Amino acid sequence: MMNQLQAMRVFLKVAENGSFGRAAASLGLSNAVITRYVALLESHLSTRLVNRTTRSLSLTEAGQAYAEGCRRVIEQVEVMESDVAKSATDPSGTLKIVAVASFSLFGLTPLLQRYRTHHPNVKLSVTLLHRPVDLIEEGFDVGIVSLGQVSTGTLIKRPLCRVRPVAVASPGYINANGIPAAPAELTAHTFLAPSADVHSSVWHFVAENGHEQTVNLDSTYAVNNAVMLRQAALADMGITILPENHVSADLMNGLLVQVLPGYRIKGADKEVSLVYPGRRHVPAKTRSFVEFTVDYFRNNALPTLSSKFSNS
Repeated sequence: MMNQLQAMRVFLKVAENGSFGRAAASLGLSNAVITRYVALLESHLSTRLVNRTTRSLSLTEAGQAYAEGCRRVIEQVEVMESDVAKSATDPSGTLKIVAVASFSLFGLTPLLQRYRTHHPNVKLSVTLLHRPVDLIEEGFDVGIVSLGQVSTGTLIKRPLCRVRPVAVASPGYINANGIPAAPAELTAHTFLAPSADVHSSVWHFVAENGHEQTVNLDSTYAVNNAVMLRQAALADMGITILPENHVSADLMNGLLVQVLPGYRIKGADKEVSLVYPGRRHVPAKTRSFVEFTVDYFRNNALPTLSSKFSNS
């Protein structure tokens, strides 16, 4: 079978040099190989491309047109190869990111802004999801996801952080209704809950001494969106439980107050990881984002998160 692109390269060299011998020397091939490639092209095209005599070589009219076409094709291939090779070393193009919605609404933008500052040739396409996602099947380059949102069988997983939930309420609500001193007292308060598909009505609180208390909280307001839960708490509607990074600024500014600070909520921490396809030739845009993101979290770029994983 003929390697047509190589045959076109050979024929173009013959046309440029006006000689089989000089083309052979230029390409490091034998005269026989050069002659064979040209003959295969002529047979493939059913057209004479070269007029040959013992002393001279000239292109036919069809050969001149074909040589010009070969030049354009080879130039396009070389540009394409150069662009592809550059993409392996120079971050560029569009990076498709999928991220867990509840985390990203509060913590992703600063990371993306800093990354774009360092890599302005990379465009970002971000999709926020609550549902499980097949990273490869859906065409994403990288994911910032919670445990169980993706299958990591064929993916590289880099743990980034663990976000703990905290109980909060507004000063207005507390002034009007008081503040619970123990988890059991939550049942006497208006509870704003994540919907049942996010968390059941049963919550386990663990005191600093390790004592555990289980409380079944009947909500008066339930919603499957953390942004709306935060807004409800800010509107003095009741006590809610949200990931700490969602409300850290509100706590610092006094817009919300932490309830039951001496207790942690068992089994509600969220692990956030960076995942990407595990393949040998990772594009520079993906590799640069992975390295930047891991370093960003390692250096406490999001100080509102309660605890970091080491990268060891």
